[in-house]
Amino acid sequence: MKALRRLTVRATFPPELTKLAAIVSNLRWSWHPDSLDLMESVDPELWASCGHDPGRMLGEVSPARLAALARDRKFLRRLEDVADDLDDYLSQPRWYQNEQAAEVGGAGRPCALPASIGYFSPEFGITEVLPQYSGGLGILAGDHLKAASDLGVPIIGVGLLYRSGYFSQSLSRDGWQLERYPSLDPQGLPIKPLLDGDAPARITVPLSEGRKLYAQIWVAQVGRVPLLMLDSDVEENDPAARQVTDRLYGGGVDHRLEQELLLGIGGVRAIRAYCAATGTPAPEVFHTNEGHAGFLGIERIRELVQSENLSFDEALQAVRAGTVFTTHTPVPAGIDRFPRESIVAHLSGLEGVPIERILALGAEEDPAIFNMAHMGLRLGQRANGVSLLHGEVSRGMFADLWPGFDQAEVPIRSITNGVHAPTWMSRDIMELAERELGSEALDDGSSWSAIGRVGDEELWGIRRDLRERLVGEIRRRVRASALQRGMAEAELGWTSSTFDPDVLTIGFARRVPSYKRLTLMLRDPERLRSLLLHPERPVQIVIAGKSHPADDTGKQLIAQMVTFADDPAVRHRITFLPDYDIGMARYLYWGVDVWLNNPLRPLEACGTSGMKAALNGALNLSILDGWWDEWFDGENGWAIPSADGVTDVDRRDDVEALALYDLIEQQVSTRFYDRASNGVPSRWVQMVRHTISSLGPKVLATRMVRDYVNDLYAPAAASGAVLAANGHAKAKELSVWRSKVLDAWPGVSVAHVESVVEGDPQLGGVLRLRSEVRLNGLSIEDVDVQAVYGTVDAEDRLVDVEVISMTVGDHVDGVMRFEGDVPLQRTGSFGYTVRVLPKNELLATEAELGLVVTA
Repeated sequence: MKALRRLTVRATFPPELTKLAAIVSNLRWSWHPDSLDLMESVDPELWASCGHDPGRMLGEVSPARLAALARDRKFLRRLEDVADDLDDYLSQPRWYQNEQAAEVGGAGRPCALPASIGYFSPEFGITEVLPQYSGGLGILAGDHLKAASDLGVPIIGVGLLYRSGYFSQSLSRDGWQLERYPSLDPQGLPIKPLLDGDAPARITVPLSEGRKLYAQIWVAQVGRVPLLMLDSDVEENDPAARQVTDRLYGGGVDHRLEQELLLGIGGVRAIRAYCAATGTPAPEVFHTNEGHAGFLGIERIRELVQSENLSFDEALQAVRAGTVFTTHTPVPAGIDRFPRESIVAHLSGLEGVPIERILALGAEEDPAIFNMAHMGLRLGQRANGVSLLHGEVSRGMFADLWPGFDQAEVPIRSITNGVHAPTWMSRDIMELAERELGSEALDDGSSWSAIGRVGDEELWGIRRDLRERLVGEIRRRVRASALQRGMAEAELGWTSSTFDPDVLTIGFARRVPSYKRLTLMLRDPERLRSLLLHPERPVQIVIAGKSHPADDTGKQLIAQMVTFADDPAVRHRITFLPDYDIGMARYLYWGVDVWLNNPLRPLEACGTSGMKAALNGALNLSILDGWWDEWFDGENGWAIPSADGVTDVDRRDDVEALALYDLIEQQVSTRFYDRASNGVPSRWVQMVRHTISSLGPKVLATRMVRDYVNDLYAPAAASGAVLAANGHAKAKELSVWRSKVLDAWPGVSVAHVESVVEGDPQLGGVLRLRSEVRLNGLSIEDVDVQAVYGTVDAEDRLVDVEVISMTVGDHVDGVMRFEGDVPLQRTGSFGYTVRVLPKNELLATEAELGLVVTA
């Protein structure tokens, strides 16, 4: 008989152990070794059987065991030490507070730091015991919060609480992915309800046909950072509304839209409720992690229209100034797009916000579609991609929103992702790093060159131990999966010896969309088989990943891989492990020798899994995509050549698979098995040492969050403060100016350009430009007239462009004359043009309005 409802019953803590509850209630335990050791010591067997979930363990531990611990003075001393350490972590100044103090003391920063930042994401991967993530986007969001906490950055996270999480994956007998959605009891999760007085706080969001969506606010404490999670499974909702937060990325188009309305509009309302209840400063900056939370900007416009009596345009300027938008997808197919009529149905009743203005924010080429990424870019004055290459790809993908500008001028910058070292580094490597570098290096981004002092034998010994630990975990999971797939105990003797702790181990684990090419290694099965079974240099490969439940193509790829790995001739050398999650990922990142990544370039926005492996000394074997395109240096792994010019997909896969096989056989495996007299592969270990020391400070999430603070959050807070001051006077001024420019712009033109150079153009000379410009009623303060010059390619396009602003001369009959001197600083083909741009000190970039007139 199936239970109607699940709940968690806990034993009462003796007074001596009350601090244990405080430690468990803060998710910092998930990346704090002393806290983890303390939890394990409560009941080691129960700790293991509960999947290292302290909340579940304490819900099942016996009163007798708790009573014994309350009398154990050694345990109580450890408990006191961990509790004191947590108190210090939460209360003592950290990097951000020190930066604020330096700012007050006059040391000088270009922008004041915001008192609070709202960070919105549809998923957060904090720990496996809070399964609210599907893949890289959620793991990144979790690492962002954890790094912000370590740095003291005052972020408030906002997401949804999915009562069934994503899904648990298993395999059928024939290798087909099976999904199971667990029923999560919020009372058994490391979260607490936000209270409004004595009752749980509620927010509402308008839906179609006058309906209201109610949601409860749960709070997960991630170190110093609160994560607000909205839950629609409350009694005020009808049955359909209660299911809005049932599953991550589940349901149809309307279901997904309702989730995003709750995340964006409801998320802002949840922040207001949280700040009112706790006294936390209201965010000065709102950061939307992908377009899913884009409706937060609409809600903030509504607030200003209603509470400050601003017009829509005035409120739009104020909201844009304090909004940061991060795009994570390098392909249009990855963008959320909704039918226009669905937006009309749900948002027509939003008071103070005309529906036609909302629709304009999400407009794209197809007039029947509302584009969430386009809305995010139009509502965010500052935007970024998540690696240098992804920033370039994003500027190309969204260039149509800034017509007339070169791709390089599209205002989307790059901040390369990072990973949270305390979460992903093995304890062995972490202790080695702290010994050689000091614990501060894991936060402050200082050099890791001291890793070079670590000897070959010590480093190789650690790597061998981690590989052996991984092999043990693989054997356990292979056996469990085989039993689940219907095999008998008598058939499983081989699982106790599958994989070998002394064999070169390659890892491949990620989501399974087609562009990540899970089965590229299967293009030539016999070649792969020969690599796995090489008599002198064998290779073993561990694979994991989930396909979206609706993606049958991805499921077919998994089935192909499982079918190959089930072959008794190779199953001791290759395996697919089902139910990839944070807990499994740690073992993979710790123990593999090589991390394989072979996406179709340039479709990997960043790809942080390889960063996590590198922090543990694994060498990357990857297509030059995402972060690897940026930081591969020839000594920290291998670059798989990509056949970028080949348009035939099958041929491209064949070419790149052949390159992969050759690299493994001729370079990777030979380097691994090339041993010195002491049994250590010294050239391999040198690459491991170089990987940790060179990539360590670059791939840290603390580096990433500092970049966000310095490059985006602080400037956004400064812009927002300027526009909000004195009753939003500057927002009103900017709105009037923007309307004036938009009205006048169709009549702005460059009427004439002439150039003068004395004699033949020679290096070191000067080209004098004169231009006549019609401003159509705009003043010279409203525009920047620029000379744009550089090398001219075969199609007469300017490349390696430089720009100077021209100075105003006289005017005749409404035509303004401008002059400028262009230095002739390069030889060869040279060209120039003149253009006119809107100019205002309140704009973040000169391309912001998307307006330009060129001669």
